[in-house]
Amino acid sequence: MAVNLAQAPVSQPAAQDASALWRVFETIDADSCPSLFNFHMHTVCSDGQLHPEVLMEQAIGIGLQGLAITDHHTVEGYQFAQEWLTNWQQQHPDRPTPRLWTGVEINASLLNTEVHILGYAFNPNHWAISPYLQKEAEIGDAHRAVRVIASIHAAGGLAVLAHPVRYRKPPEDLIAEAVRLGIDGVETYYAYDNPRPWRPSPEQTKRVLRLSKIYKLLNTCGTDTHGRTLLQRI
Repeated sequence: MAVNLAQAPVSQPAAQDASALWRVFETIDADSCPSLFNFHMHTVCSDGQLHPEVLMEQAIGIGLQGLAITDHHTVEGYQFAQEWLTNWQQQHPDRPTPRLWTGVEINASLLNTEVHILGYAFNPNHWAISPYLQKEAEIGDAHRAVRVIASIHAAGGLAVLAHPVRYRKPPEDLIAEAVRLGIDGVETYYAYDNPRPWRPSPEQTKRVLRLSKIYKLLNTCGTDTHGRTLLQRI
């Protein structure tokens, strides 16, 4: 579903406009990814194979309206991509420009289970998020999901539980606990079996969507790209 991506106020970078991103997440459905929106992808700055500038070239070629690079514990990929996109926009003032938000994927402990929490539209220079952007997972108290979620919020961002059916505990338990800790959304539309062409896994999607409705959560989507194309996971 296409939405109006209004520009952020002058005082706030567009990449950190959580209100605009919230409105986008409210529109996400099974047809949003990978051709309109993609909020889960990796570059060579963590464990992906795409250089940030190549990722952005693909995003423009696909016609993405909005996206976020979610490298593990770093925003270097986002920073390179944002610089490239700014230069590209100056050279192509009449071409549609995708909206790029800040993003990161953070390891965390939830119900004694290792999970991944996606952070979006946060201020990467905020002190609260800084410990999670050092290219390594935190340990101890900082590794707890409650701390990760609180840190994303303190930096002005939105927190989302990534691929909730991939963990050793059922999504019913994990999502309920994540809600108690203040999670904003879940990655509802995800391809667990890496199909070609990419499409959200039907049974898992139905299961997570039911839970997101119960808890009134935002729904996100993403290919979780680690390979050389934004249209596949690997």
